[in-house]
Amino acid sequence: MANKESTQRTLIVALLLCVVCSVVVATAAVMLKPMQTANKALDFKRNILAAAGLMEEGKTVDELFSQVTTKLVDLDTGKFTDAVDVDTYDQRKASKDPARSEKLSSEQDIAKIGSRVNIAKVYLVEKNGAIDKVILPIKGYGLWSTLYGFMALEADLNTVAGLGFYEHGETPGLGGEVDNPKWKSLWVGKEVYANGSVAIEVIKGNAAAGDSHKIDGLSGATLTSRGVDYLVKFWMGESGYAGFLANLKNGEA
Repeated sequence: MANKESTQRTLIVALLLCVVCSVVVATAAVMLKPMQTANKALDFKRNILAAAGLMEEGKTVDELFSQVTTKLVDLDTGKFTDAVDVDTYDQRKASKDPARSEKLSSEQDIAKIGSRVNIAKVYLVEKNGAIDKVILPIKGYGLWSTLYGFMALEADLNTVAGLGFYEHGETPGLGGEVDNPKWKSLWVGKEVYANGSVAIEVIKGNAAAGDSHKIDGLSGATLTSRGVDYLVKFWMGESGYAGFLANLKNGEA
């Protein structure tokens, strides 16, 4: 009888412990969710600023981001749109919704993204009433994962101000070198277009000194380099932002 009571007591204590732990974990998750959401939004802003070379010591991310205006662009017309709310629009979810995205043919889908959103967020920096920089979301498949990032252009809408990826699963030390500041710096000052066509290119090996369109490939990461090359060409091309950039340059966006 004593052994039976001891076993029952042990089971009751274990059950109560499990319940208490579950309540603590659930409560912590609920309480921490707003903080996690805020930190995620802050990190997203930081990556936008970093891609455009706008980070400054001594200033908070929110202070720096106050110079950035977020707008929505209809990629089919290449013009700004207010068809949806810019503050609540989730571009990643929209890309998976057939009603809010366009399925790409194999010829179009060089970035291997499956479908392209109809409406994209873009980020503008203006000075003295004129465009100073434009930051554009980009994504595409590398070797192991989809890379998500931003490409920033200078006021001429052709010269690269910066490029950065904030999410990917490429191999550390190889394809993961897309995060290497030295490699990212190679993009700054390069030109996207030549004679109306996308000319920027990630090549195997090293680009010739002074070449305004070619970027060194990542050593030992041919497929990741090729993936970055393709995704940049896709988003800077006719299926991506080319129409919008042309309209913006002509004051017709």
